[in-house]
Amino acid sequence: MGDSVIRHDAEAKVTGRARFADDERVPGANWMEVVFAGVPHARLRKLDLARARRMPGVVAILTDADVPDNRYGIVFPDQPVLCGLNSTEAARTARWPGDRLCLVVARTRRQALDAAAAVEAEWDFLPVVSDPATALAPGAPELHDYDARPVPTLARGSNLLCRQNIRHGDWEEALARSPVTVSMRGSTHWQEHAYIETEAGSAWLDDRGRVCVRTGGQWLHDDRHQIAAALQLPEDRVQVSYAAIGGGFGGKEDVHLQVVLALAAWKTGEPVQAAWKRRDSLQHTHKRHPFVFDGILGADRDGRLTALELNILGDAGPYASTSPAVLSNTAVCAAGPYNIPAVCITARMAVTNNPVAGAFRGFGGPQGAFMIESLMNRLACELRMDAAELRRRNVWSDGSLMCTGSPVPPGCQAAEVLEAAMAAANRLPPPDPLTRGWAPGPRRGRGLALAVKNIGFGHGTVDECHAWVELHGGVEVEDVHVGTIGADLGQGAHSAFRQMTADLLDIDLERVHLHADSTDDAKSSGSASASRLTVYTGAALHGAVRQALAQWEDEERPARGEHVFRTDRTTAMDPETGRGNPFYTLGYCAQVVDVDVDPETGKVQVLQVVSANDVGRAVNPQQIEGQVAGAVAQGLGWTLWEDLRVEDGWVLNRGLETYLLPTALDMPPRIVPVIVEDGAPEHPLGVKGMAEMPLLPTAPALASAIQDAVGVNLGDLPFTSERIRRAVAALRGPKPVGNGSCQGL
Repeated sequence: MGDSVIRHDAEAKVTGRARFADDERVPGANWMEVVFAGVPHARLRKLDLARARRMPGVVAILTDADVPDNRYGIVFPDQPVLCGLNSTEAARTARWPGDRLCLVVARTRRQALDAAAAVEAEWDFLPVVSDPATALAPGAPELHDYDARPVPTLARGSNLLCRQNIRHGDWEEALARSPVTVSMRGSTHWQEHAYIETEAGSAWLDDRGRVCVRTGGQWLHDDRHQIAAALQLPEDRVQVSYAAIGGGFGGKEDVHLQVVLALAAWKTGEPVQAAWKRRDSLQHTHKRHPFVFDGILGADRDGRLTALELNILGDAGPYASTSPAVLSNTAVCAAGPYNIPAVCITARMAVTNNPVAGAFRGFGGPQGAFMIESLMNRLACELRMDAAELRRRNVWSDGSLMCTGSPVPPGCQAAEVLEAAMAAANRLPPPDPLTRGWAPGPRRGRGLALAVKNIGFGHGTVDECHAWVELHGGVEVEDVHVGTIGADLGQGAHSAFRQMTADLLDIDLERVHLHADSTDDAKSSGSASASRLTVYTGAALHGAVRQALAQWEDEERPARGEHVFRTDRTTAMDPETGRGNPFYTLGYCAQVVDVDVDPETGKVQVLQVVSANDVGRAVNPQQIEGQVAGAVAQGLGWTLWEDLRVEDGWVLNRGLETYLLPTALDMPPRIVPVIVEDGAPEHPLGVKGMAEMPLLPTAPALASAIQDAVGVNLGDLPFTSERIRRAVAALRGPKPVGNGSCQGL
């Protein structure tokens, strides 16, 4: 540990030898196409498959009548596997264009596509609910108007999916007495995951009669659980394995092809395969949650925070996915890593006919960080105070209380990452002299933001990870076999598992052999999400190695150890007060961003990003630096360019030609990762998860830098060139732009 070891899969990926799900071909496999509902809100009147079934090469067309239990969902089974007339009342209604209508299985892809085009459906169209505020208004059409309530938080007779309030102290009195207050309204927007590998996979029946699915996802055992539940099979009758995975970012937590691939293979008795084009992936998978918010932040004249009031409204789309947990995360992150004596946060999540919103890197944290950090930077300007100093006066330390009333978990590094980011930014060569006023040319600006996010599921969920270790050899350990099946989405998790094992046993890395690709290899390790995998797997490996070494000392060959690392000390937050102990541990990140902004065009050039990251103990510094660079790129994209357009439930972007992702040419010349260690005192290896945290501060730091450069306060993402240009023009008059003295950075 601590060495920048080359990843075990690096050569295979750069030479093209890595096999992804769409690269693997099952001999004799049929092709499966999904026919989507293609309507935002409608009740199915008739499904005519006669012409499609007569098409050449068609093996089967499967409908909801073929699904034993026609529902699925990562948390609550509230989504129909297939819409139709033959199963549940809920399945008769399509609630967004991405609902599935039927499956076409044919001998070739072309034949499957032709038959899919011949499927005819007649619908009774229903009012489309596309605005969360409208969805919650009295008299709004109810999207889930059937008796079964698969989501317990969904209010009967309402489109309110869930709510999370946080109440701490007397905020009304505190705000009324605050000498200084700042307020803002703002919004965050949808974001597409845009992973390199779109959804693909294959399925077949093995010689034991099991349904086998080969694909890419983020949680093997949960995929198996959802498949088995829909097919009404014992879980040992289903096997799931992952090929190489080309990215996920939370987008492969929800199942997309897994259940329908398994259904097609199980019903036809023949192998099947499928792969989605980019357009299907863009239009029919879940996105980052959009939010609208308004907030007030109060302080005394010395910059000590007094109170925070925030109203937050999110859009879940038509189904729950992970929305309740995302909302709770957003609410907590929106209070930041700060000591605020009085807090009132009212957070709600509505169901609409827009795309399903689900897990995305940061899991509500980027939205919450944008809210509180934008307010903090406005407060710094109002106080004419150094933005870093304002944070120093209010930042958590060990022993502080969160807004939930629970103590900050041990290992608080909020102040440390703040100082590390500032020190690194100030060590860099100074920028060119700042240009103020309305002289031609771009203006320089600098911004700062600090953020916190949970590591692990939390919120009362029992979070566990299983690992086994087997030692082979005679007198000395010659080979080590390790079983732990956290998904490697490209983040280098499997290399980290091998490094931690080699470090624990003090052996060469080449002697460690990992078994991590199938539900046959080990029990559940949990999902590759919530920045949890290195933390939880490291603790499980630590326990398994200790057991194996004890057996080795007793002369057992091979010596085997198994261990389950489990955290069950968190509690759910009370939905009305927010009281609870929601998190096992926390990670912190601070960023300083330098930009040039052209006030005439609104174009932003990001010059450098300094990102200080709380990692506990660095397993592989190079991989950490890669995660920082990737998170910064994703954060810049979300803030400046990526603009997913949704209108009346439809995603208007047809492909990446209209959904603009940042390229290498858009990246800043310098991304400076700063590794801050020693922040995980309770972990046996001292490690923390960190892959999500560098995404959280980017948007508010950019907002601060743009304000510093051209004097406009932006509250609505994304900060497109046109939006910036219009905001600058609205200043009207030859007054100086920029407010650099407010930031003091």
